[in-house]
Amino acid sequence: MKPSKAAFYSAILPGLGQAYNKKYWKIPIVYAGLGISIYSYTFNQREYNKFRDEYKRRLDGTSDPNHPIYGNLDDARLISAQKFHQRNRDLSMLLTVGIYILNIVDANVDAHLIQFNVNDNLSVKPDLYQNQLNNRQNVGLSFNYNF
Repeated sequence: MKPSKAAFYSAILPGLGQAYNKKYWKIPIVYAGLGISIYSYTFNQREYNKFRDEYKRRLDGTSDPNHPIYGNLDDARLISAQKFHQRNRDLSMLLTVGIYILNIVDANVDAHLIQFNVNDNLSVKPDLYQNQLNNRQNVGLSFNYNF
């Protein structure tokens, strides 16, 4: 499998590179991440527009002072709510782009690692040994490769 091909497929359609690598279990994770971040973006954009429109109505003098949601909020709270949802919207967009890029990188790295040889001749094991000079226990790792 070619890593560049897997990355290209994931760039065209998220999850397609994972399917090319035959890692089908990763596809729902990719779409869940993208779906949640896109939903968060649209939710925060919608709320931002609501608070902005109410603030504009107050500036025009056409707002309803008995509105169940916005009636008891002052102008400072409306501006604060706009900034809150605007910030969360922007963070959601960054998260969406990050997940998209991570999807491409994952497909590329996974295609590279498919070619990596992992068999029983490779081993890593922790080792405890006693130091002969001071009789203390030391910890170490041994990397073994058998031909």
